[in-house]
Amino acid sequence: MPSSLSEIRNVAIIAHVDHGKTTLVDALLSQSGIFRDNEVVPTCVLDSNDLERERGITILSKNTAVNYKNTRINIIDTPGHADFGGEVERVLGMVDGCLLIVDANEGPMPQTRFVLKKALEKGLRPIVFVNKIDRPRVVPEIAVDKVLDLFLELGADDDQCDFPYLFGSGLSGIAKEDMDTDSENMMPLFEAILRHVPPPIGNKDKPLQLQITTLDYSDFLGRIVIGKIHNGTLKSGQQANLIKENGKIIKGKVSKLLGFEGLQRVEINEAFAGDIIALSGFNDVNIGETIACPDSPSPLPLIKVDEPTLQMTFVVNDSPFAGKEGKFVTSRQLKNRLERELLTNVALRCEETDSPDRFSVSGRGELHLGILIETMRREGFEFQISQPQVIFREIDGIECEPIETLVLDVPESAVGACIEKLGSRRAEMQNMQTSSDGRTQIEFLVPSRGLIGFRGEFVRLTRGEGIMSHSFYEYKPKSGDFETRRNGVLIAFEEGVATFYALKNAEDRGVYFIKPGVKVYKGMIIGEHNKPQDLELNICKTKQLTNMRSAGAEELDTLQSPLEITLERALEYIGSDEMLEVTPESIRLRKLNKKRLLKK
Repeated sequence: MPSSLSEIRNVAIIAHVDHGKTTLVDALLSQSGIFRDNEVVPTCVLDSNDLERERGITILSKNTAVNYKNTRINIIDTPGHADFGGEVERVLGMVDGCLLIVDANEGPMPQTRFVLKKALEKGLRPIVFVNKIDRPRVVPEIAVDKVLDLFLELGADDDQCDFPYLFGSGLSGIAKEDMDTDSENMMPLFEAILRHVPPPIGNKDKPLQLQITTLDYSDFLGRIVIGKIHNGTLKSGQQANLIKENGKIIKGKVSKLLGFEGLQRVEINEAFAGDIIALSGFNDVNIGETIACPDSPSPLPLIKVDEPTLQMTFVVNDSPFAGKEGKFVTSRQLKNRLERELLTNVALRCEETDSPDRFSVSGRGELHLGILIETMRREGFEFQISQPQVIFREIDGIECEPIETLVLDVPESAVGACIEKLGSRRAEMQNMQTSSDGRTQIEFLVPSRGLIGFRGEFVRLTRGEGIMSHSFYEYKPKSGDFETRRNGVLIAFEEGVATFYALKNAEDRGVYFIKPGVKVYKGMIIGEHNKPQDLELNICKTKQLTNMRSAGAEELDTLQSPLEITLERALEYIGSDEMLEVTPESIRLRKLNKKRLLKK
């Protein structure tokens, strides 16, 4: 372990989604010598969560550390999606510098603006890394100019605007200071980190101060606290005080002290100011609290993150199929699980309602809450969710709503349809640029509620070829209402099993969400109607058998393919008088009857 501040560098990797953060970390780790020569190294090694690997995105911030020229470099990989911006804000207080990655082709995107703004507010001087220079038809120098424009736009000072920049490719594992230089490795980036990221500020002789920024759990050690030592020295087995948010002081003992080494956590005896470490011995802890010296306990300022913009209600499942597929179904189990999530998810809020079976949960966006729902579903939980609603605020006596910056990268053929759709959702176009490869980048300011349900439409409009990204901009006075879903739904008339005969007979009424053989109940939504009004269908009726032979008996009949309802699609689709039923095995939409709506 390093014994002085000059031997430590703490750096965060920040960027827009898909600009190559995790791949770059892969290259840094593999070239730092932490893996054996014969060791098989997986791609995106820090994306350890199943959902992260499936979706190809980073959801949670990850800590790792490498050694270069006797200097310990603590690296934190952060998410790129706006919905997980709370993770970015949380870790920026741990570092003394950051590496801003920008795609050589796309340049700065909405989330680039968000993460850079947060870094500049913390007083950090970023190193800019223009990634993916090995792609065809890229002009990396243009990306640098665009980044400088963004720095100026965000009010960066002269020192911050004079940022160092490098070119390279995380996938190829190369970095270089200019495009004319040849490079075979990431050494120029390591050198830039040593040169431009300052050593941490702190004094190891002062009383202990460690801020908790991440929480983890181990079956062997219990609750694990991860944070940066701002001042003092920490030893394994020493007494320490936990200073709670309300100022209450709890005495405790450091039972285990762990340091980071590549992908491993290794047991250490001592750590000094400036280092990022993990420890166990404190159970009742929250993010932002301080572990301090028992003799003179002094708290650090609490971590503040932007407030949530989207809210939905989690309800105990009371459908006719309740309790048949889930392991955890009671209100107590649901409440305990949401409370456990609050310990680590800083951008999440959970409040109890008038009913003990309903919980109001707020987050940063559909993806942020969707990940929580999917995680709980995989753990065996069964519950219902209401339609997502944006969170309005009253500012100076005026009702205001959250506005987002939305950037679309679409084929030229889809431009008109996208502008038309967003126009009906009260979006205002700010900018439009057409590139030489036949793609157009359009920037909008759009109300957050205008984005609910838009992602699915966008995929269909662009035939899966469009790129959509958004981030919170500001609160503005609420604009008028607008329709998001024009068609009604098809509803099951009775409980039973859907038959091919019944579905075929009503095929001309709309698009189905189910196949023959699926169990349904009264009030369950089984498709979308062709017309604006809802329609009840008896889809369980069977063909009356006779001994007479039909004229068309030899014909092989087929049924249209049903529309697959994924969790994301269901969250976008659900209406105000509907509920989404989530179980480990199924995702169902149901219509609420009028009596239940009145109770609500």
